[in-house]
Amino acid sequence: MLHLNRLRPDRRLILLLGALAACGPLSTDIYLPSLPSIAASFGVPAAAAAATLTAFIAGFSSGMVLYGPLSDAYGRRPVLLAGLGLFVVASVACWLAGSIGQLMLMRFLQALGAGAASVLARTIARDAHEPAEASKVLSMVALVTSVGPLLAPLIGGQLLLLGNWRTVFVALTLFGVFCLAAAWLRVPETWPREKRANQAVLQSFAAYGRLLRDPAVWGHLLCGGMVFAAMFTYITETPFVYIQYFRISPQHYGLFFGLNVLGIMAGNFLNTRCVGRFGAVRMISAASTFSSVAALFVAFACLTGWGGLWSLVAGLFCVIGVVGLLSANCATDLMSRYSDNAGAAAALFGATQLAFGALASFVVGLFPGILPAGMGWTIGACGVLGYVGKVLIVRGHGRTSLALST
Repeated sequence: MLHLNRLRPDRRLILLLGALAACGPLSTDIYLPSLPSIAASFGVPAAAAAATLTAFIAGFSSGMVLYGPLSDAYGRRPVLLAGLGLFVVASVACWLAGSIGQLMLMRFLQALGAGAASVLARTIARDAHEPAEASKVLSMVALVTSVGPLLAPLIGGQLLLLGNWRTVFVALTLFGVFCLAAAWLRVPETWPREKRANQAVLQSFAAYGRLLRDPAVWGHLLCGGMVFAAMFTYITETPFVYIQYFRISPQHYGLFFGLNVLGIMAGNFLNTRCVGRFGAVRMISAASTFSSVAALFVAFACLTGWGGLWSLVAGLFCVIGVVGLLSANCATDLMSRYSDNAGAAAALFGATQLAFGALASFVVGLFPGILPAGMGWTIGACGVLGYVGKVLIVRGHGRTSLALST
């Protein structure tokens, strides 16, 4: 049986955990270019095809909440393999779907399986390493995972040249088979049986109640969740603000999008170099303060027009660039705080991030027109709430332990 101090970072395992964590983002983004083709194939409105994406997000967040406590009770490996098996079967069913309703249902089940991979990739990294090392490993995993959103739409567009939209699900099936086989061969069990013996399933799910009664937990959820919500606001609104308001061509928009992905990768790389020296909580304190100030700058630029496009681009780069860094450190510190319920903690953190992201996308969509004001108000609010989360985390750890607390 593995123990926390027994494993050192294994590059092959990190690559595999990154691939597992990418199941959700890859499955979301790779088929976006296929949505018009899906609508035409089934003779349905574009909104009906887009509803398959909503079904996927619902299944993904449900899976996160489900698999964390189950893995605390039964172990990481069997739950991970079961989730990947469901992902593969559902991907085949998506490939063979005969109606938009069947595709919607199968996308929900596909996401339900992908949720296991996303939650347990984080949890396994935490189980197998001490907290400072786990945060470094999670940043490495995030580096691998961030490649998926960058390349997935491009890959999806190229797959359409090889066939119709079903080709995308053939590719996802093959990816799922690879992940399942690699997990079977390479991912060890990291949750000791003696800890599982005390984890009845109902007790594991009851951990959510204990977590939500802790103000420090809310600090982690806000700190990691609000920067994620700011990123969703950026993804939702910048196609309109950049392309329609600032008159950026769609081709150049892709370059701006890629710039922020590179910023996320740079933030993750910085974390791998610094977290061992400064610790997860100090990294959270510094990065959250930096992101909150940048978010307020974005709000100012959006509401006043100061600096034009490039002021907005620079501010967003600073806000979005620490998404992976904050996610890795907040998740690590939260799982360390509740080490006996690390699966539930990781699941709650991941599901809350997704929920905050979806809420931010909904809120920014309520603002009329293509003006940047809606994005400014939403990202500014995310910055303020993220800073509140940082304060709760600092208080939870005690001010004397943080040189960077304010």
